[in-house]
Amino acid sequence: MIHFTCDCCKRVIDLDHEVRYVLRMEVFAAADNCDASMDDDRDYLQEIEDILSRDEADEELGSDVYQEVRFDLCAECRERFLSNPLGRIAAVELGFSNN
Repeated sequence: MIHFTCDCCKRVIDLDHEVRYVLRMEVFAAADNCDASMDDDRDYLQEIEDILSRDEADEELGSDVYQEVRFDLCAECRERFLSNPLGRIAAVELGFSNN
């Protein structure tokens, strides 16, 4: 039998009694700085594919351009992730009186 562990809290996920959630994330370089006057005959998708398919010596460059990761989460860690997906520290709430 395959055993799954939550990648966040490291707890074993019991598939007989709970649901396992899969989180997939992609991070890739945005092409926001493309100039509209650029040559329209260029195949930009082919250029990106060529960069990503370079040999393993250039793997560091590839991870700077595109990276995909996958995590297994338990229900509690899923809720925690969905409530704060970027992991920002919540601002301290100040308790003001109703004056």
